[in-house]
Amino acid sequence: MPALGMAQDSGKVVRWLKSDGEHVTKGDPIVEIETDKATVEVEAPASGTLAGVSVAEGDEVPVGTQIGIILAPGESMPEPAATPVPVTSGRPAGSPKAKRLAAERGIDISKIHGSGPGGAILEEDVLHAAAGGRPSETAQPPLWRAMAENVTHSWRVAPHFFLTREIDASALVAERSRQGGEVTFSDLIIKAVARALSRHPRMNGMGSEINIGLAVALTDGLIVPVLHGVDGLATSEIAARRVEVLERVRAGKLHAANLSGGTFTVSNLGMYGVDQFTAILTDGQAGILAVGRIADRVMAHQGAATVRPAMLMTLSCDHRQIDGARAAEFMQTLVELLETAPD
Repeated sequence: MPALGMAQDSGKVVRWLKSDGEHVTKGDPIVEIETDKATVEVEAPASGTLAGVSVAEGDEVPVGTQIGIILAPGESMPEPAATPVPVTSGRPAGSPKAKRLAAERGIDISKIHGSGPGGAILEEDVLHAAAGGRPSETAQPPLWRAMAENVTHSWRVAPHFFLTREIDASALVAERSRQGGEVTFSDLIIKAVARALSRHPRMNGMGSEINIGLAVALTDGLIVPVLHGVDGLATSEIAARRVEVLERVRAGKLHAANLSGGTFTVSNLGMYGVDQFTAILTDGQAGILAVGRIADRVMAHQGAATVRPAMLMTLSCDHRQIDGARAAEFMQTLVELLETAPD
């Protein structure tokens, strides 16, 4: 069972996409795993024959549990390991988080009625019991809980600082009009961010690739799918990749790679009419860019006051990875790119 998120303790096998004994090729989706963040298609790490499938669809098991083996040609099954004990098979059990919460609250978890798959005891069941059986206001959908845990951890451990710049968005508006089609302001901003990151690698967390996460609001929380290798893509390719990933998000069919490897994040709330906001860093990343709406404002242009489309951007930084001067240099490069040739 792979770990698809920092706060993940277990995962549920939703559906096997390949059968025991079937040949698989490296990169083939072989199983759908559900976590508290999303449903993800896990790909085969190697080519061979899928064997030893030991966890049934609907079972939830701890991260690190062997759920199958890929045998190379001529390779036989190893000695059988201990049979994995599903978290939600047989007698309903609690997830590791639910057990930990029950222990903290002094609650006997065996007395709690579970509302999860197969009667599994979830965190909200423990909270419900702690409130004397009354619905708990702190109980949240799994995705919302995961988001809350991640941002709380990031805010607690990362020393944040913030830089805000206003840009003349005339060139950005003109470029979007020229590109047309599926290209959005977010795509143009992501492309400009990638170009700026290539010039200021410390802002990219010194990652060898530029993999940009795009914050996406869902009904029950927030998810940040990652667009990989953005620096090597044209804006139209970024748009196509974004559309594909968002379709997977809505269908609950994300690949594991779609949620991992991010080096920087862009969060755009302009479509909601927001002028300016500050964002909390994604764990492990040096920066996240919060983008507000484009609106007509009075600006100085060629020595005169004029009304032009303007946009406010706020960069949140991790002071452990980047200092104020280096972050300001990154922002200056980004502003220049957006105000001249966003593509």
